[in-house]
Amino acid sequence: MKKLLNTLFINQPDVYLSLDGDNIVLLKEQEKLGRLPLHNLESIIAFGYTGASPALMGYCAERNISIVFMTINGRFLARVIGASRGNVVLRKKQYAISENETLSARVARNFILGKVYNHKWMLERMTRDYPLRIDVPQFKEASLQLSELMMAIRECEDLDRLRGLEGQAALSYNKLLDAMILQQKEDFYFHTRSRRPPLDHVNAMLSLAYTLLANDTASALEGVGLDAYVGFLHRDRPGRVSLALDVMEELRGVFADRFVLSLINKKIVTANDFVRKENGAVLMTEDARKKFLSAWQSRKQEKMTHPYLGENIAWGLVPHVQALLLARYLRGDLDEYPPFLWK
Repeated sequence: MKKLLNTLFINQPDVYLSLDGDNIVLLKEQEKLGRLPLHNLESIIAFGYTGASPALMGYCAERNISIVFMTINGRFLARVIGASRGNVVLRKKQYAISENETLSARVARNFILGKVYNHKWMLERMTRDYPLRIDVPQFKEASLQLSELMMAIRECEDLDRLRGLEGQAALSYNKLLDAMILQQKEDFYFHTRSRRPPLDHVNAMLSLAYTLLANDTASALEGVGLDAYVGFLHRDRPGRVSLALDVMEELRGVFADRFVLSLINKKIVTANDFVRKENGAVLMTEDARKKFLSAWQSRKQEKMTHPYLGENIAWGLVPHVQALLLARYLRGDLDEYPPFLWK
């Protein structure tokens, strides 16, 4: 159980949520795990719950406290709310900004700023941790390029230019992604991004990691009442979770890419975990996907200090915190959306 930004996150599986007076009580096999006052909560997000009492749901509905139910793996199931109030205002503000490209750029630039900052941090960390195994001057040059691009991104108010700056930053970072692969070099390499289909082992793993991250982020956005399908940088397209793709930009490198690199460099995955189809597509075997998903869930449980909140939380809660911060910005509670700047 963790309280962040007036939101209660319940990570323990198989927990029953009940009401006692003005308090939420967490029960597991009739044992009381925790108790917290409800009066200053805005929402409750439960992962892997067993149920919630009608009394608790009625109490929360009357007081505009949403209850969000997720699977233990983070897939959004349902959001229980009372009469529509703030959620309508929040979505109307989201839609209004999305319709205005200048306003959209002012929000979207912080997503990209976070992405580029975190890519720069990854390059700098490589120079610190593996100076004898990489071309340090090359990494430092790319890091400097990213710093210069961040200055331009910070002032950008045009979506097309923002996409161009993001593309330049991605080029500087991607050309060094292969150098960050330190083991199994014959079987694992990165030359360029290939998506549909992935054409090598690394791209197959990146595609799966990005899909998982997009799903987690979409669930987080739905959990706070935002529309995951209406974005600011990624424009509307039927069936595409555009806002989730926006918000996850900050985590692509620092979470998804680092996760894939760790599986390769620690030899958790090998070339035997992949098959190549007749059309050239490279796919993970069923057993390899299970191993990948298990490692992904374990990584989400690892702790870190959130750079904006200063709170010690699990990595898996980061999309939820960023969704909360975005909602607060759109409501006018924050002057600016604070991107996830990992240090």
